[in-house]
Amino acid sequence: MAVIFSTHPLHPKATAILADAGELKIASALDDATLTREAAEAEIVIVRAPLPAALFSNTPKLRAAIRHGAGLDMIPVEAATRAGVLVANVPGVNARSVAEHVIFVTLSLLRRFRAMDRDLRTQGWLAGREHANLTNELAGRTIGIVGMGSVGHAVLSIARHGFCLDVLATSRSEKSLPDGARFVGLDELVEQSDVVVLCCPLTPETTGLMSRDRIARMKPGALLINVARGPVVDDAALMEALREGRLGGAALDVFATQPLPPDHPYFSFPNVIVTPHMAGITEESMERMGVGAAQEALRVLSGELPVNLRNPEAVEHYRRRFG
Repeated sequence: MAVIFSTHPLHPKATAILADAGELKIASALDDATLTREAAEAEIVIVRAPLPAALFSNTPKLRAAIRHGAGLDMIPVEAATRAGVLVANVPGVNARSVAEHVIFVTLSLLRRFRAMDRDLRTQGWLAGREHANLTNELAGRTIGIVGMGSVGHAVLSIARHGFCLDVLATSRSEKSLPDGARFVGLDELVEQSDVVVLCCPLTPETTGLMSRDRIARMKPGALLINVARGPVVDDAALMEALREGRLGGAALDVFATQPLPPDHPYFSFPNVIVTPHMAGITEESMERMGVGAAQEALRVLSGELPVNLRNPEAVEHYRRRFG
């Protein structure tokens, strides 16, 4: 039977789909050496953690690396392509989960939930209630969305139709914007938005996108929400703006270094919500991502190409390897 290697356990429905297709093995650890060693006999790798490029030099049977989700930054696509390994993903299936998280943390910041909850528990009813005088409503605000893929579209839908917000958006293509959003350049977006939401992919162009200059352009009291990738934001510049009180707060689900060190300065800010890269993880999305990845694995094992093939330039080499 084929060996199907996954960096993490899968949803039970995904495991059931793969039961007759091969032997599912789960990584015992996520360091490069362990992943490379334990994936050596795999025909399929299902990816929820960064893969080392060396893995593709040590897997002669490997047919495909399938992302359990959308972002491909965990897969060294060039190394996979050189090795004749197909790369696929499951786009869009956790967009609703991420979008709901965006609204959840935005409301939590505006209502000072962290500080209120802390003081209520430690200082009593009146201390917690005092925070209400400094809270704000979401209604009437402008939200700026950076990146209009599946997540951007889902955020737009909830913001526009659920909260009647004004929506600004920027994307690589103006044609990607649905009705209800006004296309603007990034600098105009950060200058006019009360809430800036980053949900763009990590590319050379988006690395450092929220630079010191752009953070300085944000409205006084504005919020920054990052559900993209950590390196999209200049951390030093963001922390400086928070220390100086120029921003109302930030909600960060992704970081340049993950896991985030427990002594990281972000933990010290009462107006920063830190979450462990889980905006897209819910019971429902895990089922959709797992089942989607399992279905792509079955296609490849049956000799088909993935529906969501992301490196078509690898197909010729792949065909030479497996016929």
